[in-house]
Amino acid sequence: MIAELLQRLARGSVDLSNWCVEYGAWDGKHLSNTFALVEKGWKAVYIEGDSLKCKDLLITAKKYPGIVPVEAFVARESGDPNSLGALLANTPLPKNFDLLSVDIDSYDLETWEGLIGYDPKIVVIEINSSIPPGVYHRCDENMSGNSFTSTLDVAHRKGYELVCHTGNMIFVKSELMHFIAIDPLYVKNPYLLFNSAWLPSPSRRIKSLLARVRSRLAF
Repeated sequence: MIAELLQRLARGSVDLSNWCVEYGAWDGKHLSNTFALVEKGWKAVYIEGDSLKCKDLLITAKKYPGIVPVEAFVARESGDPNSLGALLANTPLPKNFDLLSVDIDSYDLETWEGLIGYDPKIVVIEINSSIPPGVYHRCDENMSGNSFTSTLDVAHRKGYELVCHTGNMIFVKSELMHFIAIDPLYVKNPYLLFNSAWLPSPSRRIKSLLARVRSRLAF
């Protein structure tokens, strides 16, 4: 999906910087959304807070010099010295880089929400996909992860549109959506992109409801 989106932007003559950011990066390779790009010569800021995992990241960075490794836990508050924006400001990352991938299994949404001064074209962010659409939830001590609806709300306020839900939600800047060329039905009704296969089995009624909504909107 990421490769296809980048291809469509490139075909539209969008100026790509070939820079990406991923935090919760581990060794830079394990379950990475962006390492395939690094292998093709992209530059990347990889942020990892766990010291042992960061040692593995440093090994990867020696092999791939395009990686800028950062050892830090990304803070929730935008004014914190370890906020995402503050950490990125200490790197050569361009302001309009191409891809941001967020996967820290906690306050993913708040860390992206507080990002100021950087304008990634594509954002990939993990959510708690077991929470059905329509429910507003942010990560707390009772339930980890952020809901589809809460994440969609922040994305819209930051100027992004949803293009795919894979367990991650994948967004593209609104002004670039005409290059992506997806059916306007899904732009107007992003809930149709929710993949109900991620819901726990007792939610079959919700799956059925989503299917009926899709069939009605198809007309």
